[in-house]
Amino acid sequence: MDGIMRILFSLMLIAAAAWAQTAAFAIVEKKAGQVGFYTQEGVRLGGGKVGEHPHEIIFSPDRKLAYVSDNGILWMQYAGQGGNTISIIDLAARKRIGVIDLGNHRRPHGMDIDPKSNRMVVTTENPDGLLLIDLASRKLLRAYDVEGEDPHMVIIEPGGEYAYVSNTSSATVAALRLSDGHVKLIPTDGRPQGAVFSHDGKTLYVTNSEGSSISIIDPVKKERIGRIATGVGPGRVVLTPDGKTLVYNLQAGAGVGFADVAARRQTAEIRLPGNPLSLTMSRDGKWAYCGIQDSDKVAIVSITGRKLARVFDTPKEAGPDPVLPLD
Repeated sequence: MDGIMRILFSLMLIAAAAWAQTAAFAIVEKKAGQVGFYTQEGVRLGGGKVGEHPHEIIFSPDRKLAYVSDNGILWMQYAGQGGNTISIIDLAARKRIGVIDLGNHRRPHGMDIDPKSNRMVVTTENPDGLLLIDLASRKLLRAYDVEGEDPHMVIIEPGGEYAYVSNTSSATVAALRLSDGHVKLIPTDGRPQGAVFSHDGKTLYVTNSEGSSISIIDPVKKERIGRIATGVGPGRVVLTPDGKTLVYNLQAGAGVGFADVAARRQTAEIRLPGNPLSLTMSRDGKWAYCGIQDSDKVAIVSITGRKLARVFDTPKEAGPDPVLPLD
């Protein structure tokens, strides 16, 4: 018995030591239906179960929680009813502590939060639409018609009045006024996806995966005013802290692209060991993180050096998609 107790005690010490390590990333493991927590070196510290085939993850305004869209379908072009929840993750405890029930609205995907009102918007693919959720009560407040097909990603403008929804199969962005649901459709190139505002909020940049381009949108006029040609298949996009460079994953091009905002042209493209489904950025703007779902890898890109810094593996069939840096 003493020997068994010593083994159990040793195992407890090992587990406690692992838990004590600092998690640098929360990674959506789309195939496994989990959110995994990893060190800076890529060591998996543990994970928490969420809904089937989760897709996106965002911080709460205080960065203590994360919200995960439980889409329920691996690829958006697949048929299926899908899930109808948003998982709530306690980042300190590294586990799911609740869900937001979306009722008859299924296949949630892109999310954004207005920190002033503490309300979330989330796109749904079944039926196509946008939902408004009160995060304090965890209740659905309103459903909107986005006047397009396959709403994918969404971003709220800095003032909180409008949300911009990429209608991926309709090649439009829906500028939707949250107060009354009024929509103006803005034409884009093929399959619009991710978006980012300029730091002054006066310009919106939207990637077009089939257009191999970035649409430049004036949010006051609600019109496209320009275009940046990119590598093949841009999906997610971020803007560096100095406001000068757009950085985006090239899903079909197995790379990461860089575009000069002022010149409106791509200036660099680097290769990755697979097709990245996502791209996120560290708060200091030095690093970009890409989940390579098909090969269970995460690529870390030096934004300042414009090179692939390193790659680490996730468990087999984890299917990593977005990487949430916890810095």
